Amino acid sequence: MRFVIGLGNPGTKYAHTRHNAGFDATDRLAAFFQVTLKKRCLRLYRRATVPGGLIVQPLTYMNKSGNIIKYLRIKDASSVAVICDNMDLAVGGLRIRRGGGSSGQKGLNSISEALGSPDFIRIYVGVGRPEEGVDVVDHVLQVEKDERKAELYNQALDLAMKASVKFLEGSDVEELQREFNRKGVL
Repeated sequence: MRFVIGLGNPGTKYAHTRHNAGFDATDRLAAFFQVTLKKRCLRLYRRATVPGGLIVQPLTYMNKSGNIIKYLRIKDASSVAVICDNMDLAVGGLRIRRGGGSSGQKGLNSISEALGSPDFIRIYVGVGRPEEGVDVVDHVLQVEKDERKAELYNQALDLAMKASVKFLEGSDVEELQREFNRKGVL
């Protein structure tokens, strides 16, 4: 069984912000499979069973995303793909890799600690760096307002969803990288 975990923060205040790229991509994934993500385990996460595995959204807020791992009974970190935002990628970029550091992404840190290994697949959706004078937190907790950037961002979310489908079908990280990695244009 494989797990696709989309990182984000619960609640309407954070809906469709850059930091909720993982939630938005996994919502698209659930729509692709025509399933509904349902709250489970003391409302700590939403999940849906699909061919090949589970789609999961932690409801513990980003920094504590790993708190749900023990309830999912994951036996091997390599069976996990995590979708999240990445400021080091241009808007519209998508980068897939296995393992590595968290690049300051506290949700990834939390999942690495809970799994006892950083050896899971990361699907990074590019959100770009904040403009001069804009705080990093403000940048990731805002909805993209620039029309061209929003279009590129949505294309990257669609690619993250498609890569997740391939992951659930059994594709390995090298196949996913060849097909989906792209730098973005802004």
